[in-house]
This record gives sequence, C-alpha cells and structure tokens, in this order.
Amino acid sequence: MQKTALAPYARLSRAHHGRHVLTSTVDVSGTAHWLLAEHAPKVGGDTRPFDAVVVSVHDDGAVDITELGGVRARWPHLDRLPDGGFVVASSRSRRGDKGPQVQVFDVRGRETASFTVGDAIEHMLVDGTGELWVGHFDENPDGIRRWSATGQLRWASEDIPGAGWIMDCYALNVSGSVAWACPYTDFPLLEIRPGLPVKARSNTVRGAHAVAVHEGWVAFVGGYGEERDRIVYGGLTETSVEVGGTGVLTSSDGAPLGRRRVVGRGCRVYVQAEPFTEWGVFDLSW
Repeated sequence: MQKTALAPYARLSRAHHGRHVLTSTVDVSGTAHWLLAEHAPKVGGDTRPFDAVVVSVHDDGAVDITELGGVRARWPHLDRLPDGGFVVASSRSRRGDKGPQVQVFDVRGRETASFTVGDAIEHMLVDGTGELWVGHFDENPDGIRRWSATGQLRWASEDIPGAGWIMDCYALNVSGSVAWACPYTDFPLLEIRPGLPVKARSNTVRGAHAVAVHEGWVAFVGGYGEERDRIVYGGLTETSVEVGGTGVLTSSDGAPLGRRRVVGRGCRVYVQAEPFTEWGVFDLSW
C-alpha cells in the first residue's frame, strides 16, 4: 500500500515548550495557533479562570503572541476570527459550569462576548466570514450547527435528505464559507453552502476523522482500529463518492502517526501528533 508522508508545516518554538499545550489548530487562512497555559488542568478539579497565551505561527514563519485573560475552558477548542480575535470553547457544557461555554476575545485578549452552543463539541472551526461551525460527538444529537460570533444560531443539520441520522460529526472541513462533513451513522459526504440546499453524497468509506476536497476529488483520512492512518481517495459525482485508491498517511519521517489532532481546510488536512508542538500537512492538490 502506498505511503504518503506529511509535509512539515508549522512548529512551536522551543522558547514555549515549557508551557502546557491546551490545544492547537490551523485557521482558515493557514496560520497555526497554540493555546498555552502554565500548567495542565487538574484531573477532576474545577477550572478557575486562568490566563493563557496564544502563539500564532504564520505560513511565512512570522510569530505573533496574544495574551488571553480569564479563560474558563478545561478541554478547549480554539480558532481565530477574521478580525484577529480568538474564540475559545469548552468541549463540554454541563449544569453548574461557571459562565457560558464559548468565549470571544478581541485582538488585545479581552473577552467581548460569551454564549453556549451545546455539550460535546468534537470540532469548532471558524470560516472566512467569521461564522463558527460546530460539530458534536455522540453525547449530543445536535449534529452540526453554524453560529455567529455573537451566539446567534444560523443553521442546523436537521432533516437533510439522504443524510440519515447524524449522531456524531466524525469529520468536518471548513474553508471560505463552505463546510464539508462526514458524520456517523451513514457517513454521507455533506457539502454545506450557506443559502443553498445541502448536498448529501452517498459514501462507503467508514470511520474517517478528516476529509479534504479539491476539484471533484476527495480524500478521507483515518478509520477504525488498524485503519486509523488510512487514506481513501474518491471522485465526486452529483449523488455519490466513487471510491478509488487507498494508502497510508505517515509522519514526515515515515513513522506511524500515533495519537494526533486533525484539522480539515479545503484541499488540506493538517495533522499534529504528540507532543503537539508541530503541524504537518497533507494536500490533496499536490
């Protein structure tokens, strides 16, 4: 089976390795961000508001630092807004939490808005217009929803013809104002364009946790068990995904990926393996 190695993309400088990486992401423009704290969250303990730092590494290597005050999320998701501010969201929203689940910070790191989008966040990605796309895992049946940066619900994945029951958003890709998703239980490939009916393509690939799309082609990354590093390529018709070849995704040195984070952005899947200080990229257009 053909092996495809990730290309090195962005790296957190050693000057910041002494801090704990709470989470990391790559935004819609391709800038990588790390959310860092002085200490790891205590297991089972309450999280009091704490100060954190976002280290942003641009594709030209330039680095920006943004200090955030009063972060509440224990297991956070992070993304940047088009105006340079940040969104931090707790993956869980439960009774008794101190304050709303989502915090919006301006470019100076000051909280300007807060709201709740629902428990069990699997993915939170900001698009090019500043809208938040949230995909939930199976402890919340809300599926996929789109929110404004002030907490207004814009769209929800309800009653999509051909999509089946959306119980868990396994894969979500957001680029520009368009989202692609591959949710459990039937794993259709959903093409979601604001203002247009959702296009649900039937798909036989099961268990992928990331997807890349480019000019009528799609690549699914991940799977169950021994297929966790699998790549499956396919062509897009109006109604289905026509599966083609398969391969294996590896780290840049050819080693298995191990535990990782993934972010889908258009034709790219960004992958970050432990210790979560470097991002690699798979690009379907190459």
